Amino acid sequence: MQSVPNLSYNFVAFAKRENVTLSEAKGLAPSSGTSQDVVLKIGVPNNELKSEMAALGLFNGNGACQILDCDEERGFFLLERLKPGTMLAELEDDDERTHIAADVMHRLWRNLESGSLLPNIQQQAVELHKFIRLSDWFDGLKNIRPHFGGGTGPFPKKLLEMVESFLPELFADKNVKLIHGDFHHYNILLSERGWLAIDPKGVIGPVMYEIGPLMLNPRRSHTDWSRFKLQTERRICILSERLGWEREKIVKWATAHAVLSAWWDFQDGMDWEYSMYCAKIFSELK
Repeated sequence: MQSVPNLSYNFVAFAKRENVTLSEAKGLAPSSGTSQDVVLKIGVPNNELKSEMAALGLFNGNGACQILDCDEERGFFLLERLKPGTMLAELEDDDERTHIAADVMHRLWRNLESGSLLPNIQQQAVELHKFIRLSDWFDGLKNIRPHFGGGTGPFPKKLLEMVESFLPELFADKNVKLIHGDFHHYNILLSERGWLAIDPKGVIGPVMYEIGPLMLNPRRSHTDWSRFKLQTERRICILSERLGWEREKIVKWATAHAVLSAWWDFQDGMDWEYSMYCAKIFSELK
């Protein structure tokens, strides 16, 4: 077993799983010695980990890596190993990356619409309590003013008020599904089955939120923000054409997520200014 590089919150390792037939299990036949390359993921049991397991189960390998086995109580699960495992972030052509991301989103949603989970999440007899609510994430923005004694601290007041003003409109969207929740270039890998998503959060909310993390990534130091603006414009055009979404809604979700991401990073002592500057750029798009 070999751990993967760049571990963050969970332990992840490449491993092999022995393929045992029923006869071998009963001792009626010698071991064939065949094995399957897998990924072992272990984390502290919590709601987010359980949500990920449940989401992977519903995606069922369509648009996402396949979950092979899991233990909610112990916090571990076995996943299909994606080979060659190239990250979408490694591609140079951003138009190509955006088209691929749109393809993967289509596959995830098409799978849900075909029976695993119908578009109208409220009609399902699924254990919805296992999943994260997108509205709970955005409720976190209500903590900004109490944190700064009634003000907004380093967060631009005008920008925060703008997001607060259009959040009710965004959450009025009836197109609610189980979504990935952390859909970006580092969580989309190339496999023998095509490009697939990994590490879903398992979030219930309007599907258009999915473009939020995508618009911020790949994260890097931007010395040329003019180029970033042009890249953003190209992405909006591609996503609007491919997904049939209004440009204005794409911009609003991108801005809202960027502000939320900045708040998360601020609380964690990380570089929150990058997300906030992206939010400012998104908000100024016409």
